[in-house]
Amino acid sequence: MADQAGRNVRDLRRSNRSLLLRHLYFHDQVSRQDLSRATGLSTASVSNVVAEMIEAGIVVEAGAVESEGGRPRILLEVDASRFQVIGVDVGETHVRVERFDLALNELARADIPMSAGHYEPEVVVAAIATGLAAVDCRPDAATGGIGAESAAGGVGGAEILGVGIGVPGIVQGLPESLVHCQTIGWDGVPLEAMLRKVTDLPVFIDNGATTMGQAEMWFGAGPEAADTVFLLIGSGVGASVLVGGAPYRGSSTSAGEWGHVTAVIGGRHCRCGARGCLEAYIGAESVIARYRETVGAPPADGAEDEESELRRIVGVAASGEATPQARAARAVLDDTALHVGVGIGNLVNLFNPERVIIGGWAGLLLANRLLPRIREVAREHALHYPFSRTEIELGSLGPDAVARGAATLPVARFLNSGGAIAARAPMLTSRPRS
Repeated sequence: MADQAGRNVRDLRRSNRSLLLRHLYFHDQVSRQDLSRATGLSTASVSNVVAEMIEAGIVVEAGAVESEGGRPRILLEVDASRFQVIGVDVGETHVRVERFDLALNELARADIPMSAGHYEPEVVVAAIATGLAAVDCRPDAATGGIGAESAAGGVGGAEILGVGIGVPGIVQGLPESLVHCQTIGWDGVPLEAMLRKVTDLPVFIDNGATTMGQAEMWFGAGPEAADTVFLLIGSGVGASVLVGGAPYRGSSTSAGEWGHVTAVIGGRHCRCGARGCLEAYIGAESVIARYRETVGAPPADGAEDEESELRRIVGVAASGEATPQARAARAVLDDTALHVGVGIGNLVNLFNPERVIIGGWAGLLLANRLLPRIREVAREHALHYPFSRTEIELGSLGPDAVARGAATLPVARFLNSGGAIAARAPMLTSRPRS
């Protein structure tokens, strides 16, 4: 009974600490009195827990404001400069690695190009390792801090809380995460175990659309919307469905594979092996392929990168010219808007979201031109009342949202634990088999 009582007291204290730390993180400078009012905790509890966090170097006093008829109120904030996190976006055209402070301000970045069709797990792990070194995050740092002479001028000795990684496909199991992604040939790849070859930092892995959604919820277009669908359109297509503010993952964590709902029965071949998937009509790779087929051009040969080619197609369509290429570009993009709009209409009918947020590098590039048409088609294919209550918007964090969202994974763990630092894991001396 004594042990149980001790655990209950510790659990309550940890819960209070997490509650206060989360409020401090997501709000500007606040006083102890503000914290008490916002959380419902007594002023004594707030003062005790805040004192602990100040002593631990997690929270600092950041000035004072006058109060009516009393002493000035001391303002508090999380010491974002003392802690740092890494966010990784494993894309099909590149692996992006970014280092942030705790407030998710970017400090350094590295983009490692990926060769089309070469997504072997060892290649991806090597790219991540290259990116970690490029942002001055090496496994042999004695203190766990970053170097003082990084490209971004980071402060030496900052504590790196972990590496968050957004990947395509389904992430199964924690903490030993396995990744399944048919479109790039991954079937139960032990990515977390493989990363132990290149880093001893805590590793957190999730689906890229989910990490993008969390970034937009925290810092971008999604705050204050508990029921939201985030659409990630890049080379392929994914989605994250938030219900009550939390990702809906399904029975085997595969919910949100919007790109692989059937758009056309017996339609175009999809990279997953099926026919008629939505991804086969709206992913960047398929948009480029359909344009090339329409103008009679040979398949892409890698001479032009995917983003540049899609940007060129959008530019040709916007030119107003009457050339065959311009007519083909407009027809393909209009058909793309049709499929995106129908797909969103289906999401509105299925999930009744408050918002649908379109992101991903290709989604932002296409929707800048196509959003009015997408909204029109979605309205035509959704039930009137739920559609009238749904906003369709662009993500506000740009193409970096996946990496920024991946960086929220170690931040979330830090906040939920009340500021506890996750232990480093020993690096493996041999690479696990994939």
